[in-house]
Amino acid sequence: MKVVLLQDVKGLGNADEVKEVSEGYAHNFLFPKHLAVIAKEQTLKELNDKKRRQSKEAEEELKDQQELANRLDGLEIMIKEKASDGGVLYAAVGPNKIIQELNKRGLKVDKNQIENKTVKQAGDYSFKIKLHHGLEAEITVRVETL
Repeated sequence: MKVVLLQDVKGLGNADEVKEVSEGYAHNFLFPKHLAVIAKEQTLKELNDKKRRQSKEAEEELKDQQELANRLDGLEIMIKEKASDGGVLYAAVGPNKIIQELNKRGLKVDKNQIENKTVKQAGDYSFKIKLHHGLEAEITVRVETL
């Protein structure tokens, strides 16, 4: 009997896959736990439509991420902070402050995507930003004292 899995089933397959299983397994385990439905023509059509939509959404997301990576790569931002006489910053510059500067420029990046390091002295530093789909961009952060 052909079924469409609604959820991942260990040892059988992942959600939205069509699998051939015995009738007893389907009726006694998969159907009562709402893990699968019978693979009817309508169900298969809906599954194909869903896969097409997901594929189109993934392509659009990839395109957006590539555009973001192009805008970020080589970008130079400046952050000014107060420092002691010895040149040590009172407040370290880390991903949160970089995110604030990027947001001011309309660039949406998550804190977890920025290479995690904190800067405690003035100077030029490079940070890697890891985007979705394995894309990366590198920005330069210039930290200056007030």
